[in-house]
Amino acid sequence: MKLPANTNSYLWGAALGAIALAVVGFGWGGWVTGGTATKNATTAASDAKVAALAPICAVRFRAQDDSAMKIAELAKASSWERGNVVEKSGFATMPGSKTSDSDVARACAEILSNPTTPKT
Repeated sequence: MKLPANTNSYLWGAALGAIALAVVGFGWGGWVTGGTATKNATTAASDAKVAALAPICAVRFRAQDDSAMKIAELAKASSWERGNVVEKSGFATMPGSKTSDSDVARACAEILSNPTTPKT
């Protein structure tokens, strides 16, 4: 079987076109691999969970009888210890859960420490 004379050129053009398409797609087109998509989805889900639960934690923390004193104690703690203070208080443990979430506790402490955050 005899191939047309330009077959070699066509194959090289197709290969270079595929490489160019991949470079443009992954570089500027927003394409990602399955592993990257899974990692991005996991991160987005965790961020959404923290954004939803941290205000609940802050409301529960402020609902204590001695909340003003507890918030003052929280303000005295170092910035990297505040999440631990909230976590130890138990308010970062959501109803139905047996463990607290350290990310929720840190975000809750940030809300409680920030005087410009509205008290919902």
